[in-house]
Amino acid sequence: MRLFTLYNRVLLITSMAGLLIIGYLFYNTLSTYLNKQIDNYLVEELLEVRDYTSKRQDFPPHSEFEDLVIAYHKISRISKKRHFGDTIFFNPKKGVKETGRYLEEDLVMAGQNYSIRIIASKIAHMDQAKSIFLVIILPVLGLLVILWAVNRYMMKRIWVPFNQLLLNLKSFNVNKEQGFEQVSTSIVEFRELNDAIVDISQRVKSDYREIRMFTENASHEMMTPIAVINSKLDMMLQSTELSEEHSRNLVDLYRATAKLTKLNQSLLLLVKIDNNLLLDREQVNLKQMLEEKIQYFQEFTQRKSIVVNANLQEKEVLMSRYLADILLDNLIGNSIRHNYKGGHIQVELSPERLSVTNTSEAGALDETVAFERFYKSPASEGMGLGLTIVKQIVELHGFSISYSYHDDVHVFTVIF
Repeated sequence: MRLFTLYNRVLLITSMAGLLIIGYLFYNTLSTYLNKQIDNYLVEELLEVRDYTSKRQDFPPHSEFEDLVIAYHKISRISKKRHFGDTIFFNPKKGVKETGRYLEEDLVMAGQNYSIRIIASKIAHMDQAKSIFLVIILPVLGLLVILWAVNRYMMKRIWVPFNQLLLNLKSFNVNKEQGFEQVSTSIVEFRELNDAIVDISQRVKSDYREIRMFTENASHEMMTPIAVINSKLDMMLQSTELSEEHSRNLVDLYRATAKLTKLNQSLLLLVKIDNNLLLDREQVNLKQMLEEKIQYFQEFTQRKSIVVNANLQEKEVLMSRYLADILLDNLIGNSIRHNYKGGHIQVELSPERLSVTNTSEAGALDETVAFERFYKSPASEGMGLGLTIVKQIVELHGFSISYSYHDDVHVFTVIF
């Protein structure tokens, strides 16, 4: 949830809750005040009834109290004190039932005990209370709506620099010469945030240039002594004066140097992929490239009697041809290298995905770390960078890759 949405939601809920509580308290207070007015009116009417009965020893006729309903009935003894309450009664004047306020009290007239109940209608007072309530609450509600609208408008205006900062931050790329674009704002906090991001971006670009330069220089510098070592080893291996033991040691050194060369090339390739330095993209026909790769690896598959089945549909993708070649080299090369004699490989290409399935003597890889750098199965003699390179190439072009193991086969799937 966005901060602005959360803030508005909290503000709206708080305002509505406050308005409901204030409205409830105000309406109850107003109702209590109007009830007291009615009670005072009922007391005055009761005093008039008392005065009338004391002088005439009789109850007044209803015609003298047309806005009231007065009821009398005899009781055996006086026990009830003055009591007020709300009720629903039939108003004979209007001919309908309505809410009212009553007063009950016992009195003595002509030696007889009577209970008197005087009921006054609350309709007029309730209408008055509602009118007062609406006159007060509706303007308050309107004011809250206006304040909410103004706050929403102002918050959007205030957060414009932040949104621009976020947009600039998302588009920032350390590979481009252009630095982080500053945002002009009068808000101190956003200006400090902008200055901090500009400072950090400059330091990141500086560190990135130094690391990239060091990596490239180190990789190139390593190639020279490795090439010299390989050259010397070639010369020594061609010598006829070496003993069998020396020859074996030289072969081991040659293999170790070749592995070091491949490791250096793989790490340099990973650096270039990580830093998005290989930008030469074109429409690549994967079906054609896969057919060429299968033909290229035919000698190796025949040597291990591996059966290769291919089900290829037309598929073109926009990517670097160099990286596409490396991707297919790793996927198909691994399926051959880790296969056993007489095994099989299934290559399927559709408009949605590329799948390479192979048998293997090795068990399942750990799916959580299968594409991590230097991870490899115990039976593997590789460096553990092949699948990492595959994943980096796939993600660089906006694809995804997954690994699964079932029915004793390994399955690598690239989803376009």
